[in-house]
Amino acid sequence: MACQLFALCVDAGRPLPLARFWSGVLGWEVADDPRHGVAVLPSDDTGFRIRFLPSQERKAEQNRMHFDLTSTSLADQERTVARSLELGARHTDVGQLPEEGHVVLADPEGNEFCVIEPGNNFLAECGFVGALACDGSQEVGYFWSKALGWPLVWDQDQETAIRSPHGGPKITWGGPPLMPTTGVNRLRFELAPALDGDQRAEVDRLLSLGATRIDPGEGVEDRVVLADPDGNTFYVSAPR
Repeated sequence: MACQLFALCVDAGRPLPLARFWSGVLGWEVADDPRHGVAVLPSDDTGFRIRFLPSQERKAEQNRMHFDLTSTSLADQERTVARSLELGARHTDVGQLPEEGHVVLADPEGNEFCVIEPGNNFLAECGFVGALACDGSQEVGYFWSKALGWPLVWDQDQETAIRSPHGGPKITWGGPPLMPTTGVNRLRFELAPALDGDQRAEVDRLLSLGATRIDPGEGVEDRVVLADPDGNTFYVSAPR
């Protein structure tokens, strides 16, 4: 049985201010997290929360994943950009071309995100959070499709995308070459087995799909730490 994408975990020097920033951008509610401090909870069919974890490590490289936020018109795109800047975002350069219609921003701790121009057919019907866009191989797209039980909705020229059968954003992978990364990813998935599932059995299933265990044994605070085939770290928590 596939597990649930419970949360996107984000390392933060100041978790509460960063949660408030994303709450303001997305219109999601800030909530206390009993185990880890603070999270923002989706107000739409996105399905997963964003959990902000305290960290002393400063961001040193471009993240391997970022949000693509959609727009219904040029005026709507401008409003999202203006609201983000007012909340503390800044423009950033990740190599985008002048003729490209999306706007690349960074949140107050430097995490990149894009505000996509209107008329993007690929993200049509995905909602305001159109995609969680990732740097990754075709193999890792196949892995996450099987891990989450989400069907492939794009598989061409080594680019892949999956989407929950229940809707919400796509998760996309742009194909090689991959951006280098060192240590634990600042943005990473937290999975949880189904309510009647078994954490150990789920870990074994993910290992059989191509994950690797990178923690010394039992994990941390009821979480087991694994890495996907591209080396991206993620958690598997106990059933909730």
